[in-house]
Amino acid sequence: MAESEITPELAAEHGLTAEEYARVLAIMGRAPNITELGIFSVMWSEHCSYKTSKKWLRTLPTEGPQVIQGPGENAGVIDIGDGLACIFKIESHNHPSFIEPYQGAATGVGGILRDVFTMGARPIANLNALRFGAPDHPKTRHLVAGVVAGIGGYGNCIGVPTVGGECQFHESYNGNILVNAMTVGIAPTDRIFYSAAAGIGNPVVYVGSKTGRDGIHGATMASAEFSEDSEEKRPTVQVGDPFTEKLLLEACLELMATDAIVAIQDMGAAGLTSSSVEMSSKGGVGIELDLGAVPRREEGMTPYEIMLSESQERMLMILRPGREDAARAVFEKWELDFAVIGRVTETGRLVLTENDATVADIPVAPLVENAPEYDRPWEPTPPSPEIAAGDVIAKPADEALLALLASPDHCGKGWIWHQYDHLVMNDTVIRPGGDAAVVRVQDTQKALAVTTDCTPRYCHADPVRGGAQAVAEAWRNLTATGARPLAATDNMNFGNPERPRVMGQFAGCIQGMGEACRALSFPIVSGNVSLYNETSGKGIHPTPVIGGVGLLDDAALAVGIGFTDPDLTILLVGETQGWLGCSAYLRELLGQEEGAPPPVDLDAELRNGDFTRMQILARRARACHDLSEGGLAVALAEMALAGGIGAEIAAPPGEIPLHAWLFGEDQARYLIATKNPAAVLADAEAAGIPLAAIGSTGGEALTLPGTAPISLTALREAHEGWLPGYMDGA
Repeated sequence: MAESEITPELAAEHGLTAEEYARVLAIMGRAPNITELGIFSVMWSEHCSYKTSKKWLRTLPTEGPQVIQGPGENAGVIDIGDGLACIFKIESHNHPSFIEPYQGAATGVGGILRDVFTMGARPIANLNALRFGAPDHPKTRHLVAGVVAGIGGYGNCIGVPTVGGECQFHESYNGNILVNAMTVGIAPTDRIFYSAAAGIGNPVVYVGSKTGRDGIHGATMASAEFSEDSEEKRPTVQVGDPFTEKLLLEACLELMATDAIVAIQDMGAAGLTSSSVEMSSKGGVGIELDLGAVPRREEGMTPYEIMLSESQERMLMILRPGREDAARAVFEKWELDFAVIGRVTETGRLVLTENDATVADIPVAPLVENAPEYDRPWEPTPPSPEIAAGDVIAKPADEALLALLASPDHCGKGWIWHQYDHLVMNDTVIRPGGDAAVVRVQDTQKALAVTTDCTPRYCHADPVRGGAQAVAEAWRNLTATGARPLAATDNMNFGNPERPRVMGQFAGCIQGMGEACRALSFPIVSGNVSLYNETSGKGIHPTPVIGGVGLLDDAALAVGIGFTDPDLTILLVGETQGWLGCSAYLRELLGQEEGAPPPVDLDAELRNGDFTRMQILARRARACHDLSEGGLAVALAEMALAGGIGAEIAAPPGEIPLHAWLFGEDQARYLIATKNPAAVLADAEAAGIPLAAIGSTGGEALTLPGTAPISLTALREAHEGWLPGYMDGA
């Protein structure tokens, strides 16, 4: 396409506003050609530039004594002692997974794996956070099947265990499902690799798979609303090959054991464009690329297509001079493409050539530094009224519990995680289905606890409170295993930020998250923003997913949620007021999504969590479970089912209505099952921690106050029956 054909209309088709295109003209001093226009369009897309979210993300705490690398690199890095670092990140692949669920989810897993091993880490665990539309929506069953198969297909083939996550259903996701993938890896602290290009004249090397036409404009697709023609965007979804990714992982780690690599960057969103621009920008240098040297699998590809392709399983490296042959030998041994495609220059420009002709020439610093940044108008979410427990209809406790356990959000998700290999590598200490998974760190006594958490209906009702609760629950879930929470990664999934109410949801969630992270010393070290999750003007619930990582110095001290023995005393840590507003009880039993979500007392979260962790590490807790959605009754049922042991629960103290005590979603609470209640109670009294003995374990039924015993068989049928039946079309 000739330069004369570049028009404001064509720029608009590439997602650039009139003001943004005027800025392009000012930077270039001329009209861009089609390749240059494509580069600006993807680098200035919401997905790559964070032009709406940057202002707010800067307010989050990102530092701490444990933090080696915060946001700004491929993944976050924290110190876990003994010369080892944990490298982790969560990222979205929402739009592609809606269009092509198997490949969208699979390539989401592949992309986040590359973000982690690009930095020198061997991945040890994958997680995923999934949100689907209403179960009765005609696409939901198809999307669930495809996404789960895609996650399992990629993760299982590459040999990294998928150990945890979450899955919820709500009509707000009918037109925009959420597929958030998280990877955790381990690296020596002295062998961490970064992406800043350096060394004038150093070779720029392309490794991995060949480049094709798949994924072109994937970044811009992820930065726009869907419409009724979203199916036509299927060609923008990448196609993944986990077997090639496994080879790429091993080849990169082998080369990283040498001194050959100066810098390395995954070719993710926007492919060769983003990787080359980010590397040159961070290093303050220029890069010159010969596109004729790029390995291709399709004939006749234009420079525009080569630069914007999002073909998977590719990396860009800067090597030390003279190390090309040694590096080539490594990648050829692993049967991967290897090509020297350029060099680092002192010009500060991205210069692309083909057949000795210059096809693009862009100054890198203005491309990055002059990218748009918006302070969009926003409106706070009006407060929801508080709902008194006495105003909520009381259902029989046994019927209510069975209904909750059989509901789509709270049923067992074994149908999903049994399709994932969660034991490969033989280091999984606590499997999926609990508060957090626990994975052993090889050649040490240590283990990492990992989790993902968010309650979107809280965030929809009160973004500030919901954002704080998402962080607090992730922190609690790590604590409930005995781990010391170290840091978090976030995946900010929201609707169209050009709508002030949606922008207010984003701002509110960030405010609440920041308050919780500071109070809990739980910094955000990496993450991803996914906006424009809307279809035909209908947006998703605000969904700021928090991925958390915690450390156990001794893996043997980790506890799960399952009751381990009969005759254990069940202790409830924390204060219960019976908060039913915005609760699962209200939604699932009464069909109401209203009321203010529960308050989040961050001081109480810290005190109660530190106390609970102390009891676990002192070996006084045989089992532990945090209380969240569904409240006390659901947590008790989950503990009984996980351990195969029943329990009998006493009547609530004071004047709290029974249904509020059993199903209220008050925060900062845990259940501890112990053989030594006297010692735990004494510690709680000394520390001023609210603690009450509420029952004991034993038998083959769960007996709640005022009800007949509910057999474990009945509980299990309710809990484990819904999802398999739904997927079978029952």
